Amino acid sequence: MFKSVLVVEDHESTSISVRKILEELGIETVMYAYYCDDALTKLRNALSRGEPYELMITDLSFEEDEWKQNIRDGGGLITAARSIQPGLKVLVFSAEKKPAVIESLFDRQGINGYVSKARKDAEELKLAIDKIYSNRHHKPGHLREIIRQKNSHQFSEYDITIISLLSQGLRQKDIPGYLQDKQIRPSGLSSIEKRLNLIKGSLGFSQNEQLVAFCKDMGII
Repeated sequence: MFKSVLVVEDHESTSISVRKILEELGIETVMYAYYCDDALTKLRNALSRGEPYELMITDLSFEEDEWKQNIRDGGGLITAARSIQPGLKVLVFSAEKKPAVIESLFDRQGINGYVSKARKDAEELKLAIDKIYSNRHHKPGHLREIIRQKNSHQFSEYDITIISLLSQGLRQKDIPGYLQDKQIRPSGLSSIEKRLNLIKGSLGFSQNEQLVAFCKDMGII
């Protein structure tokens, strides 16, 4: 198991809960930071001592107060931390649940795990830490399901266009006129309806509103 962990969390009650979990896992050295700038300083100091932290657990959102910070959120902290310690393992523990945001953390910032703050998050946090220690990634269950849904339909440029128009408030019956003006084919109302029904059917949705919300969350539109 990890021997040294840095926890970056500005809510004291959450820090106490995480501390209990880390104690149960038998982790020897645990340091806490309430600010991102302070966390980066602690990482630098540990490196200079030749005792680098093996894992950083961080939130994404931090409330602003009278202490002005150069790094204001967890995303910025992850980038800064990896710039000085590329091999640092990172577990995000946050209330953020938008799949597009979470996927971006894995794809663009290379985090090792994500746990959503919710009921029974203590057990999931333990599981995530164990998986990361074993060089595996941990993604929350709801994200895995949405990724499965996303992969069940390959969105074309045509699909994205008509869904984007719906998201902008254009009524389905008015979309043909827009497509005709832009010389996009097929532009008939029946073709649009069939395509939307096909997409909704493959993803398990019954309403256009559900499809639009899904595509927004996933960053498709």
